[in-house]
Amino acid sequence: MKDFSAEIGVIGGTGLYSLLDDVVEKMVDTPYGAPSDSIAVGTVRGRRVAFLPRHGKHHQYPPHVINYRANLWALKELGVTAVLSPCAVGSLKPEIRPGDFVICDQFVDRTTGRKDTFYDGPVTTHVSTADPYCPVLREVAVSVCKREGVPFHDKGTIVVIQGPRFSTRAESRWFNRMGWDVINMTQYPEVVLAREIGLCFVNISLVTDYDVGLEGRDDILPVTHEEVVRVFKENTERLRSLIFSVIEQIPAKRACRCRELPKEGRLET
Repeated sequence: MKDFSAEIGVIGGTGLYSLLDDVVEKMVDTPYGAPSDSIAVGTVRGRRVAFLPRHGKHHQYPPHVINYRANLWALKELGVTAVLSPCAVGSLKPEIRPGDFVICDQFVDRTTGRKDTFYDGPVTTHVSTADPYCPVLREVAVSVCKREGVPFHDKGTIVVIQGPRFSTRAESRWFNRMGWDVINMTQYPEVVLAREIGLCFVNISLVTDYDVGLEGRDDILPVTHEEVVRVFKENTERLRSLIFSVIEQIPAKRACRCRELPKEGRLET
């Protein structure tokens, strides 16, 4: 009998599947429709891991139409309790360079119209997102980055834009002046949906470019999707190594409150 269970989930690109052992694929039905694609379940360094391509295997879903609710629900259905969320980002600060990793600790939502909650009633639930990322998983990711000697930043605020277009120079300058660190199109609502169903969640951002409004850098060319993909692919091996090392180090029992937060936010009369 095929084993479709997993304890750790990774939402990212299809290139991360290739080093899985004993891979099986499963399409998971959810109350929120179909996830982005079938989920590949296998073994990484002795841990059962489920990989889900965020945009689909053929990158057919742009950021604003991804079924984020189905993606997170499907992972939970397979038994996942901890989720790693690698993604490509643009830098809003000169000291955060292309090729660097950022272990984000905060986000700013600039998206519109996305299905961003599991709690549409009749029970009202207000889940805290004051500190949206799991502190235990962040600590593991930071520790692995230090050990592997990769260029990284142990915290950062990621501003999430609607997409699929990139920012204007004026928008980018505004984000920079607000003090935000990196920019992306997919972290919201992924991180809050994980929180709503009690999953531990960590973001590992790979910087692929400087955003167009970086102060004092009028020479920066507008970013293109092709350039983002090129830089991301150039760093796939480093990212894969980092993710697999984090997977290995995730404690099975974690001293965090991620699982309890949905219950604490529920208003019951």
